[in-house]
Amino acid sequence: MLPSVRFPLFRRFTPVVLPVCVFLFCGLFFQLTRAQTPSPPPAQETPPKDDSAAKPAPAPPAADQPEVTSQDTPTTFKVRVNLVLVRVVVRDAQGKIVPNLKKEDFQLQDNKKVQSISSFSVETPESHIVRTVAAPAEPGSAGSMEFSAGKPVNLPQRFVSMVFDDLHMSMEDTAFVRYSADRFFAALAPTDRAAIYSTSGQMTQDFTPDQGALKRTLLRLIPRSAMVHDSMDCPDLNYYEADLIVNRYDAQALGVATEDTLHCAFNDDSSKAVQAQNLAQAAAFRIIGMGDGETDYGWRHIEEAMRRLAGMPGQRILLLISPGFLQTAIKVQTADLVDRATRAGIVINTIDARGLYTPDMGGDIASPANDSPLTAGYKTTYRVAAQLAQEDVLAQLADGTGGIFYHNRNDLDEAMREAGAAPAVSYLLGFSPQNLKIDGRFHTLKVTLASKEKLNIQARRGYFAPRSLADPDETSKEEIQEALFSQEEISDLPVDFQTQFFKKDQAASRLAVLTHLDVKSIHFRKAEGRNNDKLTIVTGIFDENGNFVTGGQKTLEMKLRDATYSRLTRSGLTVKSSYDVKPGRYLVRLVVRDGEGSQMAARNGAVVIPD
Repeated sequence: MLPSVRFPLFRRFTPVVLPVCVFLFCGLFFQLTRAQTPSPPPAQETPPKDDSAAKPAPAPPAADQPEVTSQDTPTTFKVRVNLVLVRVVVRDAQGKIVPNLKKEDFQLQDNKKVQSISSFSVETPESHIVRTVAAPAEPGSAGSMEFSAGKPVNLPQRFVSMVFDDLHMSMEDTAFVRYSADRFFAALAPTDRAAIYSTSGQMTQDFTPDQGALKRTLLRLIPRSAMVHDSMDCPDLNYYEADLIVNRYDAQALGVATEDTLHCAFNDDSSKAVQAQNLAQAAAFRIIGMGDGETDYGWRHIEEAMRRLAGMPGQRILLLISPGFLQTAIKVQTADLVDRATRAGIVINTIDARGLYTPDMGGDIASPANDSPLTAGYKTTYRVAAQLAQEDVLAQLADGTGGIFYHNRNDLDEAMREAGAAPAVSYLLGFSPQNLKIDGRFHTLKVTLASKEKLNIQARRGYFAPRSLADPDETSKEEIQEALFSQEEISDLPVDFQTQFFKKDQAASRLAVLTHLDVKSIHFRKAEGRNNDKLTIVTGIFDENGNFVTGGQKTLEMKLRDATYSRLTRSGLTVKSSYDVKPGRYLVRLVVRDGEGSQMAARNGAVVIPD
């Protein structure tokens, strides 16, 4: 024991410290005891608030879950990744379509690398004929699956969107085109619908069978270019020459423009060569700015016309009448338009509005006043090259979508008649590029025949790789919209449908769409003793002019027991959707998507509800 002399303070305060320590220790022990032993709530405590509405109830055991639930939900389609579609038309030496080709007859190369063709289909105008799938429902027969045999009805089968490039046409072009288009409208069939658009956006007529309305709209076709060419400009450059200088860094073109500037601005004073070159470059940039802006403005209206056409439920043809474009300004846009048109099943036929023309060898008679005599030969070469270059985009749009480019002919009325029809037979090839880099680069495509037979093969020349990964949600929305507003019949899933209607009164009806699915061909996921899958069923109702009237989407959650699954594989599954419509003629579009197997089905039908 230590001597107490070393702790005088402790010895002095011991009578006080010890009781305090004992008190603190007992208090701590009491608190720990309360923490471990829960006490009952006070007798007057308010009961806790019931927030069961805010919190979801726990999921019932798997055995108690319903087997099928249906609800309206947003689209949840999975995306078909990296699928490139190539429409091919094959003709013999006499220009006749070659039918009856098979998937194995084609070979496809992407940047000289052979690709595996993952999808193949044959398309004809007859494959898009819509037939009736409806019958009136007798009282008490709402669940009946009986309906009339499919018969052709006088509903629109062909939609032709005519786009006139009034931004680039001359007055002579417009007069020539108006006469031919007028004769084309007079020959429309009862099942045809035509629309008129212009690159200036100043002339529009939506799809209609009314020939009078179409002809009245056509009378407004006049040149509307905002880019006025003045041959007295110094230097006198056209859009093609400016493109050579600014975008292609053509030293010869810049030298010609500089020589012209020395002649018209500096009276051939060679000591002013630097100033002349600067003026020539400035003029080229100014013309490129105006030309690119006008071309981009017109191209947006072409895309708008195609988007409208893509929503039409039938055979779809875009007829572009134009003197042509320069490819440099819209190279990427051209490839993108071909890709979207192919996916939407749109054939683009193009007509050179200049008709039969000879290359412009002389140019404007006033231009020699500003052009140097030393550059006359070069200027003639550029004028001819510009006229030929304008055809490239028109040819690419037609080749890439299975259409025809009509040029160097004066019978434009006959050209329009032919261009208003889709090819008798076309082949749609699809492939998924392996290890595709997201770099935005152009990929060259080449389609050949395995037989090496000498036939004319018409197909798109290439595509651009994406520059960035697409947002899955946004891409899914686009896919469902394309599927609903397309006329393509897709048969990944065995789906059929029919319609029934109930007349409420003279002005109102109830249209029921009965979707029947062959369950045994659907891919289910086995989990917790159930067969699981999610089906998305989308319906669109269109009027006789192809306008969307109404529609809806159902999501079917299936968690089937084995006994139920076995029964449905024999009987199939039927889902009913109902819509209020007025009496009339309607086109019905059905799209079904399988969540587990990522498969799709699409069907078209027609219904006539009498007054």
